[in-house]
Parts: sequence; C-alpha cells; structure tokens
Amino acid sequence: MAVTHTEIQQLGELVRRHYEHFDRLLTEIGRVIVGQDNLLRKMLVGVLADGHILLEGVPGLAKTTAVACLARAIRTRFQRIQFTPDLLPADIVGTLVFQPRDGSFAVKKGPVFANFVLADEINRAPAKVQSALLEAMQERQVTIGEQTFPLPVPFLVLATQNPIEHEGTYPLPEAQVDRFMLKLLVDYPSRDEERQILDRMAPQRGLPQVGEVLDPQQVLDARQVLDQIYIDDRVRDYIVTLVHATRRPADFGLQIGEWIEYGASPRATIYLARGARALAFLAGRGYVTPQDIKDIAPDILRHRIIVSYEAEAEEKTSDDVVRHVLDHVPVP
Repeated sequence: MAVTHTEIQQLGELVRRHYEHFDRLLTEIGRVIVGQDNLLRKMLVGVLADGHILLEGVPGLAKTTAVACLARAIRTRFQRIQFTPDLLPADIVGTLVFQPRDGSFAVKKGPVFANFVLADEINRAPAKVQSALLEAMQERQVTIGEQTFPLPVPFLVLATQNPIEHEGTYPLPEAQVDRFMLKLLVDYPSRDEERQILDRMAPQRGLPQVGEVLDPQQVLDARQVLDQIYIDDRVRDYIVTLVHATRRPADFGLQIGEWIEYGASPRATIYLARGARALAFLAGRGYVTPQDIKDIAPDILRHRIIVSYEAEAEEKTSDDVVRHVLDHVPVP
C-alpha cells in the first residue's frame, strides 16, 4: 500500500521519538563493551524484530558479556544456561516433580521461563538437549507433561557457540539453526580496541556496571512502531528475489548452482523484512531502503544456506554465496 510523503515524514518523527531510548541503550552497553559496534547494533535488531540471535566466535571475545549487558540494561528477567555434554532437556524447560505427601506431580519450571535466555556455548550439548528449545523459540510456549505454559513477553534466546571445528562441539540441527533470526560472527578487536580493553580491566578501576535504561513495555512499544515502517513494493520484490536466488540461482543468471545444496527457507523472507525495518528504525527513518536489506542479509542468510561438497572443495562458504547474490541481483 502506497503512502504519501507527509505520512513518511510523520512515521520518521514517530520512529525518532522511540529510537532515543535505544540510542541510550547502545551508549550504556558501550561503557562495558569496547568496539563490536556491529555486534551491538545487530543485537538490537534482534530485540526490536523479536528474533533469536546466535553469536559465533572463538572463546574470549566477550560474547557472553555482551548478552549479559544487554539483558541488564533492559529491566527484564534474565537467565543464563551453561550448555554442557551432560545437560538434560528437563534442565532447560523444567520437569514434573513427584510429591510423596499426596502422590501427585508438581510442575517445576526451568530457566527458560525468562525474558532473555542466554544459551551459553549451545553447541557444547548434543542435539537432544539443543532441541529442547525448539518449541520455546517457535511457539513461545513450553509443554511439561500434559500442560502447556506460555513464556514471558518479550522472550528472546541469545545463544553463543564456538566454531564447529573446535574440539568438543556438536553441530546444531538445521531445524534449530533456522529458528535463529540472526547469526552474528564475532571477530577479534582491533589493536586500539584491545588497548582500551586492557586499560578498562586495570585491577584498581574494575569493570563498569551497566545501568537499567529500558523496560519491557518500551521494547513492545518500539515493536509496534517497527510494524508501521514503510516497505515499498519494489523493495519487497527485491527481498523475495534475493531469497529465491539462493534456491535457483540459474533462474537469475547466477553461475553458483554447484555451490548450493539447499537455499534459504521462507523464514529468511520474513526476517529480511523485519530486520530491514529494525535497521531503518535504528537509523531514525520511517521507510526501508535496499541498502537496509543488503546490510542485514548476510546475518539472516548465512546459516540458512547449506553449501555443497563442491563448494567446500573450493573453500567456498555460505557467506561467499550471499556475497555473490547481493553483488549480482539488481537493486531496485
């Protein structure tokens, strides 16, 4: 549905009023986390777009600290689950506990009943345990015994993992990976940033504490504003074209069919629109541009494209596929 220039301006003013809270949130987290600007910004995209986030990087890059800071800066209930090989599904979602007094069973809810759940080193546990999160992540509910319980609102799973090739890790099932809106790659800090980290961690000064900046209602209000951000029909077509180009690249003149085993799922289409709206929101705009799509596409598509053996033999990754698609599909 087309909108007028005046309506776009009014949307922009509405966005900017709500964006100020999230700008303060970024500033507050930046007091603890040095650099990693892209990581922090994309984490806010997940919060705004109501999408779960997977962070991948070698140990020691402040993945867990970044998630903990985000949760503390928003006045919500936060739970951290350390995934280990001996973890059980009941340790996550909860279980039924026998009551000897009357012979009944009582429900004991697990740590997943929180607003922000940090699944730390999620690929340290086998697939059976990882799959315990499937219902929670998709339906926002948990079934224990014969009872189903809704999860708090907002509800967000932020998982960290070490690269798959590291010892003692298990690959996440495809169904699990697809439920994450974003997969963010966390890289080493620059030389200057690492010097700042060293200075901040001086024993006599201690690590700064993150203050509460937002409450859950402000997050929910921002999501309502997000839904109103305008996406032109040509931009919508561009989103669909990008996703279909990962499935049938030859239809779009792309000679990368031998690199792709499976293309992106329909969730990618939905999340590209949501993620682009969130980037527009963080830029203080009431409309989405094609550049918003290109900026968020790698984080949404990289874990939804399964590359072929031929691609692996040529040392091509899903990021190479996404880059090729973005470079060769015409921008509206």
